[in-house]
Amino acid sequence: MFKQTVYKGAKIHYSKKGNGKRTVVLLHGFLENLNVWNDYVSVLAKYNTVYSIDLPGHGQSDCLGYVHTMDDMAGCVKQVLKENKKRKAILVGHSLGGYVALAFGDLYPDALNGLCLFNSTAKPDSPERIKFRDRAIEVVKENHELFIKTAIPNLFIKEKTPAIRGAVRRVLNMALATPKQGIIATLQGMKRRPDRSIILRFSPYPVLCIAGKNDEVVRWRDLKAQSELCDQGEFYLSQKGGHMCFYEDKYPCLKVLEKFIIKCYAVTR
Repeated sequence: MFKQTVYKGAKIHYSKKGNGKRTVVLLHGFLENLNVWNDYVSVLAKYNTVYSIDLPGHGQSDCLGYVHTMDDMAGCVKQVLKENKKRKAILVGHSLGGYVALAFGDLYPDALNGLCLFNSTAKPDSPERIKFRDRAIEVVKENHELFIKTAIPNLFIKEKTPAIRGAVRRVLNMALATPKQGIIATLQGMKRRPDRSIILRFSPYPVLCIAGKNDEVVRWRDLKAQSELCDQGEFYLSQKGGHMCFYEDKYPCLKVLEKFIIKCYAVTR
C-alpha cells in the first residue's frame, strides 16, 4: 500500500506492507528510492509491519529546499511513524539511509528498538570527501545524467554477473528519475553531517553493521570498529559484496537482518 504524508510542506511518499507486531523502517541510499527494498519487503512483511520511504528529493517525494539535512530527513521518518501511530521501530538504512537513521537516533532515541547500518558510517565526511562532494555538485549542475551514469556502476562490485548487471540497470533507472535539485540538496546535506559515533557508543538498543568486503566507499574494517563501540553491537561481513551488498549478496544479508529484527524485539519487549 502506497501512502503520502506531509513534512514541512513537502509530500513524502512511502509504502506500508504487512501487519506484524514488529515495526521495521527501510531507508534507501543516495540516488535510490524505496523500490530498492522490494525483495526485502516481500520477505520481512510476512512477520513484521514494514515501511519503506522515499527520502526527500528521491523517488516520488518532494524536495525540502536547497539543503537536505540528515535531521530533516529523520524528521520525515518520524512523521511517517507518527501518522501511523507507531511509537518505536527498527530502522534499517543503506549508505545515506544509515546517516538518516543515525540522525533519527540522535533526535528521537526513545523511538528506536534497533538500528541496522548497511554500508554506512557514523563518521562525518573527511576533508577529501567534502571536496569530492563539492566537485560532484558542480558536475551535477552541468550534467546530472552524466554524473549518475558514472556514479551508479562504480558502486557495484567489478565482477558484473548477469544478476549484477540487472541490478545496475534497476538502480540506474531509479537514479535517472531523481531530480537535479534533489541530488544537489542531498550532497549538500551529506557533506555537512556531524560525527554521530556517540550514538553507537551509548545506544541502549541493538545495533547491526553490515559491510561488503569489496566496498570501496565505506571500508569494512571501519564498520567493524564502529560495531564494537556498542554494548549490543553486531557485525556481518559480506565476503562477495561491495557498497551494494544488500543487492549483491542479498539472501545472506537478508537472513542476518531477519535474525537481528527478532533479537531487537526479544531484547526490548
